[in-house]
Amino acid sequence: MNPAIPTPSSHQQRRGKDTPNSPRAAWRKSSRSGQNGNCAEVAVLAAKVRVRDSKAPDAGHLSFNPQTWTVFVSDVRNGRYDLP
Repeated sequence: MNPAIPTPSSHQQRRGKDTPNSPRAAWRKSSRSGQNGNCAEVAVLAAKVRVRDSKAPDAGHLSFNPQTWTVFVSDVRNGRYDLP
């Protein structure tokens, strides 16, 4: 199992709808996120990784294929997007 692809086993899991006409998705957020709601939530549904704003879950989401998401997460972990 790839650790960059979220699974619905976390206690941070939220149940929500991906879109009004889709099956339910298991949305997760990082255990490092605070309680202020300034975080992204991630879910895997229909072979796509979905990302949405936790403050506005009904405002839509971004979709990525799993390979693209895995590369992005790896780049984040390796500091590629760190500010100087």
